[in-house]
Amino acid sequence: MLVLVGSVVVLVSVFGGYVLSHGQLLALWQPYELLIIGGGAAGAFLTANSGKVVKASLREIASLAKGPTYRREDYVDLLALLYDIFGVMRKEGILGLEQHIDDPESSPVFAAYPRLLRQHHLIEFITDCLRLIVGGSMNPFELEQLLELELETHHHSAEAPAMAVLKMADALPGFGIVAAVLGIVTTMSQLGGDTSRIGEHIAGALVGTFLGILLCYGFIGPLAAAMENRVQEDGKAFDCVKIGLLANLRGYNPMVSVEFARKSMSAHLRPSFQDLEDHLKGDRGRAAA
Repeated sequence: MLVLVGSVVVLVSVFGGYVLSHGQLLALWQPYELLIIGGGAAGAFLTANSGKVVKASLREIASLAKGPTYRREDYVDLLALLYDIFGVMRKEGILGLEQHIDDPESSPVFAAYPRLLRQHHLIEFITDCLRLIVGGSMNPFELEQLLELELETHHHSAEAPAMAVLKMADALPGFGIVAAVLGIVTTMSQLGGDTSRIGEHIAGALVGTFLGILLCYGFIGPLAAAMENRVQEDGKAFDCVKIGLLANLRGYNPMVSVEFARKSMSAHLRPSFQDLEDHLKGDRGRAAA
């Protein structure tokens, strides 16, 4: 929602200030300049990126209006899921996890958290980590190195759409200059003619530069930053799983392991220790939202 609000504020501030300074809005309507800038930037975007990144970029942009992927209640569910997993490991041993990680959707442990089950990448990350613990006989140090490598790869892949959009934003001022230069070329062909027409062509050329800069710093650049911030925020869920699993593998009891995981969360999403403890001891609200 803030993405839409911010874009409206940019539009109102820029064009409102222009109108208040006695500018004419119709003078800024230059469809051919927009075609040069927008078409050129879109073509460069398609040339520079794979089809997978292009599709992911469009999907991420569309999903920005929905807000963050993981909300506070999702993090509470994640901590409760980790607590349940650690409880199984403590009561039944590591081998007791096999029936749960082979088919999470039919597992009573995972199925109790339907919101999390819809996050396929997160569930796959959890089950893969548990498989390493079950079958790999890895010590905490070895597992930590492997998980850090996996998370680094995951974050790099997740940030690819944001980086692609950011590079497109960086190119927009350049395409604005291209549109301006082409406008000047058109103006030169009008020399010796009607001076009012020459003025219109020069104004159109300057609007090209203006639009390239406005689109870069007012819309596409902030959009890329919002995409990057969302990726970093969503990555906290994976870090939470990693820290909790490592703490449990080092021998801490389930509640302390979950506390390690809780401490890794962002302050505005982190439940208090008492709230989490009450949630784990009471009715966890596992029904689908």
